[in-house]
Amino acid sequence: MSESARAVVDLDAPGATISRHLYGHFAEHLGRCIYGGFWVGEDSSVPHTNGIRNDVVEALRRLDIPNLRWPGGCFADEYHWRDGIGPREERPRMVNSHWGDIVEDNAFGTHEFMQLCEMLGAEPYVSGNVGSGTVQEMSQWVEYLTRDDDSPMAALRRQNGRDEAWRVPFWGIGNEPWGCGGQLRPEAYVELARQYSTYLRDQSGNRLYKIAAGADAGDYGWTDALMKGMARNDGKPFFDAISFHQYTVPGKGWSGRGRATEFDTAWYYETLLTAKRTEERIRRHSDVMDVYDPDKTIGLVLDEWGTWWDVEPGTVPGFLYQQNTMRDALVASVHFDAFHRHADRLVMANIAQTVNVLQSVLLTDPETDELILTPTYHVFEMNRAHHDARALDVRMHGVGRRTLEDGSELDLLSLSASTKDDEALISLSNLDATQSHEVMLDLRGRRVAGSAARLLTGDTVQAHNTAASPDAVGVRRHAIQEVANDFGHGIRIELPPHSYATVSLQLA
Repeated sequence: MSESARAVVDLDAPGATISRHLYGHFAEHLGRCIYGGFWVGEDSSVPHTNGIRNDVVEALRRLDIPNLRWPGGCFADEYHWRDGIGPREERPRMVNSHWGDIVEDNAFGTHEFMQLCEMLGAEPYVSGNVGSGTVQEMSQWVEYLTRDDDSPMAALRRQNGRDEAWRVPFWGIGNEPWGCGGQLRPEAYVELARQYSTYLRDQSGNRLYKIAAGADAGDYGWTDALMKGMARNDGKPFFDAISFHQYTVPGKGWSGRGRATEFDTAWYYETLLTAKRTEERIRRHSDVMDVYDPDKTIGLVLDEWGTWWDVEPGTVPGFLYQQNTMRDALVASVHFDAFHRHADRLVMANIAQTVNVLQSVLLTDPETDELILTPTYHVFEMNRAHHDARALDVRMHGVGRRTLEDGSELDLLSLSASTKDDEALISLSNLDATQSHEVMLDLRGRRVAGSAARLLTGDTVQAHNTAASPDAVGVRRHAIQEVANDFGHGIRIELPPHSYATVSLQLA
C-alpha cells in the first residue's frame, strides 16, 4: 500500500539559475583517487592516454562534469607545485603525511592535471598552498598556468612542453585553515588570505575567481569573520566567494561512523536526516553573508560534501576507501534538491571524492581493473538537465514523515525542479526504506507536450555495485500516468521504496 502526496510546480515562474558548477567534483592525492584512479601511468596495461585512464574519462564525460578541484584537501597545503613539473624521472619525491604517510613520486602534477581537465571538458579549480607555502609560490603558479607572453614562469611552462597558456578560473586560497591547513584562528586567516589575494593577479585575460577557505560545517562565526574582512580600501572585495565543508556523518560524531554496506534501518534514517540538515547549513551561512552582501554578489561554495563511513575491511585506513550504496545515492539526491533551492547564493559544490575515496561516483577494482559506476554516479547522470537551468518552486502537500528515536522527524519525500529551453526536469526521492509513495505532480502555468520518467533503485537500501554485479543498482525507464486536472496537467508517479526518479517534460 502506498502513501499519496501532491506537488504543485509552477512551470511559468522560473527563479535563480542552478549553476552547472553545483555538480562539481574533487580529486585529491588521497588513497587511490589519483594513483590507481585517474592515473595509471604510461606503462600500464589499462587503456590510457598519456597515463590517464580512458574509461574513467569517458564515464565522467557522460556526466558533463563542470569543474574538478585539485590537488586537495589537506594535501594542498603541503603540496609544492614545482615538484610536479618537468621530466617525471627528475621530479623529487614527497611524503603524503595526511593520507597514509606514504611516499609519492609526483608523477601526476600540473601538466597531467591540466590535460585531464581538457580531456574531461571541465574547468580547473586549483587549491593553493597557504599552510606551508608562500605568497610568491602561489602567485608564480598562476603565472605559470595562465600567462601567455615571455614572462619567467611562461618561459618555464614552454620549457616543459606547453606553449599556450591555460584558462584556469577557480583558485582556492588554502584549505581548512581552521584545521589541517594551519590551525589558524579566523582573524589570522582573513589577514593571510587578503595578502594572498593581493598577489593573485589576472594574467593574459584569464579572470581569477578567488575562493577564500571557509568554515567547518556550522561555524558561522568563521563566515562572519570572512565577510567582515572582505572589502579592500577601494571598496572592492578581496574574494569572489567563500567556502565551507559539510560531510554527512550520522550519530554523535566522527567515531563509530559505521560501514558503508552494513547498517540497519534506524541508521539509514539517521543518515538521511543528517544529509537533509546540510540545507540548514547553507541557509544559515547565507543569512550571515546577507548581512554584508544583501545583493548576493559573493558566492557560497560547498567544495567538500558527501558521506564518510569507516573504510572497507582490509584496506589502508588512511586511504578512505568505501563502498557506495542506494543510501549514498539518496544522500546525493537530497543534497542536490537543497542546492537547487539555494542557487541564488550557492554557486559551486564539489563531491568528495570522484574516484575510490569517500562518496565516489566511480570505483576501480584493484584486482580486475574493472570500472564500477556507483549509485551516486547515476544520480549525477540523471540530473544533467538541471545544469544552468532555472529553479522552479515546488510546493508539497501530504508528505509522510518518519519519527526517529530521538523524536526528530524526517520528510520521506524530497523534490526539486528546473526549466530550460522549453524543457523541465523534476527530481523525486522516496526516502522510505520499505514503502512506496505515490506523487501527483500538479503542473501549472505551461502546457506539457510530452513526458518521460527514469528510476534508480536496488533491492535494498544496502544494494551496491561491484565488478561481479555492476548493475545491482541501475537506471531504467519508469511508467507514469498523465491525467487532466483543474489547473492544466497532472502526472501521477509511483515511487518504489528507497528510490530516486526524474520526470522530464517537453513544454509548449
